[in-house]
Amino acid sequence: MIEVAPFIGLTITLILTPYLAGRLKRAGVTGRDIHKLDRPEVAEMGGLALLVAVPLALAPSLGPETARALLIFLLFGVVGIVDDLTNLRQLHKVVLSLLVSVPVAFLGTAPEIDILGYTLNLGILYPVFAVLFVTGSANLVNLLAGFNGLEIGTSAIALGFLALVTEGPARALALTGLGAALGFLWWNRYPARIFPGDTGTLSMGALIGLVGILGKAELYTAILLVPHFLDFVIKAVGVRFGVRKHGRTEVLPDGTLKAPPYPSFLGTIMRTVKVNEPKLVAIVWGIEFILGLLVLALHLSF
Repeated sequence: MIEVAPFIGLTITLILTPYLAGRLKRAGVTGRDIHKLDRPEVAEMGGLALLVAVPLALAPSLGPETARALLIFLLFGVVGIVDDLTNLRQLHKVVLSLLVSVPVAFLGTAPEIDILGYTLNLGILYPVFAVLFVTGSANLVNLLAGFNGLEIGTSAIALGFLALVTEGPARALALTGLGAALGFLWWNRYPARIFPGDTGTLSMGALIGLVGILGKAELYTAILLVPHFLDFVIKAVGVRFGVRKHGRTEVLPDGTLKAPPYPSFLGTIMRTVKVNEPKLVAIVWGIEFILGLLVLALHLSF
């Protein structure tokens, strides 16, 4: 079933996502696409399609490890739904993420971390590490977002490469998540007809972290999340030293983007290269793909 599940996930999101987009729009669950000159209204919370597709695709071959991982995936989706509907504070989002990550401590994975051929045994500390790892993965993916296809595209690339360096339940999760992400991306790519919302970004970020824990690919997962981590660090340093100002990315009359008046990973790209939204997303996808090739090379070498 591992060969079939990704195609089931892809088919479900391809069919379900436009239906959800229409229903959500009629219900007023929408957001403004602020990186377009006309700022069109787009359906939000499209990550619901991913929450349906991944478990359904894996249901015929559900084992204990996969079932536990899917429970955590769905719990992060619930946090995302609450966030999309109530606009949680970042601190509250992190606290809720930690709470729903607690079951990760009971996945029963080995406490060793492979670091390029060297084994680091965390012993009784590993469950704590695993909880923090999945929480961090979910929130990092949630932070590096806001442009058509960005977060789902980078998640698809990360899951694709993780599928190449893992096996068993971890590979099944990665491949199914990849299939579902690609089906959703068809509707989320520029110009987006639906946004994943925090429902989608938190759950997909959690899925990446879960694959890393179950597949004992913690280092490779961390490498794939480098752009997300850099964005977090740059923003955190900016806040710490008081250089973050209010304001957003601006769209100039020719469609190119003007970086926001605060430090960020995406803003650094905008200040370095003249880009419009599709080009910016393509650059980040390219960076993620190069990191994936690095992960694959390291996996084959050690």
